Amino acid sequence: MTASLRDIRVYTTFPHACSYLTDQEATTLFIDPRQTLSQALYTQLSLMGFRRSGDHLYRPHCSQCSACVPSRVPVAEFSRSKSQKRVWRRNQDLNVREDTSIDDDEAYALYERYITGRHADGDMFPPERDQYRSFLNNGLGCTRYFRFYEQEQLIAVVVADQMLDGLSAIYTFYDPAQEARSLGTYAVLFQIDLMQQAELDYVYLGYWINNCDKMSYKSRFQPLELFRAGSWQISQVMASDGDISRGVPMRFVDNPT
Repeated sequence: MTASLRDIRVYTTFPHACSYLTDQEATTLFIDPRQTLSQALYTQLSLMGFRRSGDHLYRPHCSQCSACVPSRVPVAEFSRSKSQKRVWRRNQDLNVREDTSIDDDEAYALYERYITGRHADGDMFPPERDQYRSFLNNGLGCTRYFRFYEQEQLIAVVVADQMLDGLSAIYTFYDPAQEARSLGTYAVLFQIDLMQQAELDYVYLGYWINNCDKMSYKSRFQPLELFRAGSWQISQVMASDGDISRGVPMRFVDNPT
């Protein structure tokens, strides 16, 4: 097992088309997938802005762009906005079941509907079972799967990694026909509530990108901490109820080593 951060090898990809910003090239830094990582080291890497996808831990390493900013919610300080309170109440009829896997026809059929209905313009379309398995697998042995049911109908799935200081929200998919429930928002609220009950510190939301609608939604969860210049910083500039026009650092939180 990897002994410390000093033992970890990292690599960079060749420049490739950015998945989030048009006309931009991206370069990715990733951890050697042959190395075994403990939950403690995974937590340390998350503190440094790394993210998991399948078996890979990565973070953006672009020479000309810094738009992708790691984000997390300090759950003890989080307070639902008025609109989030409505979303929370709207979904209290759902039954939530935690499972050890989502490699089954019921969950995959929901994923297929979600990708086709919401992300047909993305690089995960058309959905494929092998890609689904590799993307949402239990790559580091700490993944938790939550299924949300309306009576006996599966309408949402949350995939999250349990770390020492909280949860890393890996992916959420849901029934596109249930738009009125705001299930994407509810999934984040659910994970925050879960960590509040567990008395852990954070829910990591992945990369916040101000000029990308699919990624900027994270700023609706306040306070939001952004990892910039080697430190996590609180950003609280509000444009409207639950929205931020841009992230502005207000104070330093910590300096991970």
